[in-house]
Amino acid sequence: RLVESGGGLAQPGGSLKLSCTASGSTSPINFMGWYRQAPGKQRELVAGIQRDGRIDYGDSVKGRFTISRDNAENTVYLQMNNLKPEDTAVYYCYLNWGPAGSNSWGQGTQVTVSS
Repeated sequence: RLVESGGGLAQPGGSLKLSCTASGSTSPINFMGWYRQAPGKQRELVAGIQRDGRIDYGDSVKGRFTISRDNAENTVYLQMNNLKPEDTAVYYCYLNWGPAGSNSWGQGTQVTVSS
């Protein structure tokens, strides 16, 4: 239901872009965004877009990451700039959809920031 792309290896200060496309019956989309989980740490919100367009960012990425969406394609993008080693994690796309608030997770994509 969720197809992720992007990720990989970047140097500190570099950039990467992630994308996530939702397929199937996902109407309405209540929330769509990204979480991440580093080894030994809890999964945390990176960024997400509410149904009304309101955007939430995790404190550690504010000013560096930008989330956007293409409603026609049911796709969200995460532009990650000025990457830091502490951004290294598996990034998961998350979707909350439908009147009952169903949840879906992507398979995860690895982001590694290292020189």
